[in-house]
Amino acid sequence: MFTIAQLGAWSKTVEFPVTRDRIAAYAAATNDPMPRHADGTVAPPVFAVVPGFGAMAEATLGVAPPDAASRILHGQHDIHVTRPIVPGDLLRCRAQVIGVHRRSSGVVVTTLLETTGDGGEPVNEQYFTGFFRGAEHTGDAGRTAPDHRAGRAEGAPDLAVTQHIDADQPRRYAEASGDFMPVHLDDAFARKAGLPGVIVHGLCTMAFASHALAGAIAPGDPTRLRRLAVRFSAPAFPGHAITTNAWRTAEHRYRFETLGDDGKPVITDGLAEFTG
Repeated sequence: MFTIAQLGAWSKTVEFPVTRDRIAAYAAATNDPMPRHADGTVAPPVFAVVPGFGAMAEATLGVAPPDAASRILHGQHDIHVTRPIVPGDLLRCRAQVIGVHRRSSGVVVTTLLETTGDGGEPVNEQYFTGFFRGAEHTGDAGRTAPDHRAGRAEGAPDLAVTQHIDADQPRRYAEASGDFMPVHLDDAFARKAGLPGVIVHGLCTMAFASHALAGAIAPGDPTRLRRLAVRFSAPAFPGHAITTNAWRTAEHRYRFETLGDDGKPVITDGLAEFTG
């Protein structure tokens, strides 16, 4: 059973000093070509996960039974950006589980991650949806992440960007992000888990999609991207290509999906919102 008594309880606050080198390393690990990201002037939007990753993971796993921890999958992620992260920031991150819900094949745990600046000003908030395969729980509690589904796209996409994932991408991403889960690094472990081999981190795939979108929509100012939400539908693999297709649904608002080189989606229900 999952421990719903912990719903709404904030974790301890974690401090994270941001440096230009740390930003540049993350950009390099995600093949980000945008100059302001690559030189560490401003952090890529998905870098927002790095400062609070430990707090987010600890809060999520803290409500799960011990035997369920190895079965967690990253189901969805939704980043709301109040302001960009820049070198010199001293960020403060805390997390709380806001919902536990049954599904036919497992249990969904939704965690809210809050990041503020040194003066307490909001920087971003994120919703992490973890799916525990085969886990069981009685009853539902709390709430789920905000809905970001935009419906089916019609017609040809307004933009399509193809990117290549390097063979060593999972190792590089692990080193830059601090996410060393063995399914991304240990081929034997991944095969034991039923996969053909190591898989790319979902957040790395999300980062690829983010600079594909920002590079096409806001090439001169990537800080215009203020919300990025995805559902991870399948893993991407090192050495393969991915293609992000996007449709403009309103001013400064895009629905997108990312496909593997076999044409099957790895990201669905993508939503990207930009400032004017």
